[in-house]
Amino acid sequence: MNKFKPPAWICALPLALAASAIQAQSSCSSDGQQPPAGLMERFVEADCESCWSDPKALQPGRGELALDWIVPSSRGEDAWLSNGATTEARERLKALRRPAPVQADAIRRKAESGPQELRVAHGQVFNGYIGASIELQPGNGGPWQAWLLLVETLAGGTEGTGVERNLVRSVLQLTWPPSAASAGPSPRFFESRPMSVPAGAHPDRLRVVGWIEDTRGTIRGIAQSRCEN
Repeated sequence: MNKFKPPAWICALPLALAASAIQAQSSCSSDGQQPPAGLMERFVEADCESCWSDPKALQPGRGELALDWIVPSSRGEDAWLSNGATTEARERLKALRRPAPVQADAIRRKAESGPQELRVAHGQVFNGYIGASIELQPGNGGPWQAWLLLVETLAGGTEGTGVERNLVRSVLQLTWPPSAASAGPSPRFFESRPMSVPAGAHPDRLRVVGWIEDTRGTIRGIAQSRCEN
């Protein structure tokens, strides 16, 4: 029996081939963007090809931002979507207190607005990494649980997916206690890190998404980047 040939998007792609597509980008941040009103997180088990290609997959509502996690399966690297699966998907399910999906699952959560402003930003891909940051101003309250995700936006009808997806590629999870806020007249919470770009990810389709949660697990702010030339 011939072994299934994975889709092109999960095969290794030299980053240099796509580097020219992002050279003209001068700013990639959430500045000027309308904050999403909530998150819709879709979880697909790595061996469920029909779940990924389903054109009737659950869609985000008005103002919602969809995020797509591929959960590793018991078949490991033999699973159809294994190269897109991340161990962070399991950690995210654990944080949401939800079991791993048999095939697919989804959860919706609204954001409660607050006095703080959340900002995310990222640079260009270099040597397999991309610099990304998340910032909360003013830096009061807390403790906060902060999530910063590197996602690859895939258009519906491409790469085997039946709907548009924001595939989670890399994850940074932070805890900000009140003492972590900077001092001075304009206190803030801030973190900047290099995030790994997996083989096969297209740099021109990458962006970052971030949000913060309070001690009850309530989302208190969401931000997503957009690149401006």
